[in-house]
Amino acid sequence: MNSWWSQLLLVMCGGALGAAGRFWVGGVMLRRVGDSLPWGTLTANLVGAFLAGFIAVMLEGRGPVALYWRAFLIVGVLGGLTTYSALVLECLLFARSQRSEQALVYLGITLVAGLFLVWLGARTAAWWRPPF
Repeated sequence: MNSWWSQLLLVMCGGALGAAGRFWVGGVMLRRVGDSLPWGTLTANLVGAFLAGFIAVMLEGRGPVALYWRAFLIVGVLGGLTTYSALVLECLLFARSQRSEQALVYLGITLVAGLFLVWLGARTAAWWRPPF
């Protein structure tokens, strides 16, 4: 099997795990925190942002095998876990239910916290990763 097909298979397997993780996180957050905001999507997106930064730095300079780990972890698992489509749909639903200010708060938290967490994940990995 060539490299492209191997990576595609890894993305598909990782995506299934990430999607299952997102479904689980959504249910846990709904039961524990309620539905005042889409806490499940927010949690999945913010955890995914941190892990994306962390994993990207951890895989830097790791050679050709890093392509397979990126395919599985970042594109697959984190791609299935995080979701832009749910974020924008939830903002639309807020706006349609006369809760536009909540849509802006949710979007702002997601973007600002997401940028901070991807940076923090990268910094954490750079600090934690042993030198070559």
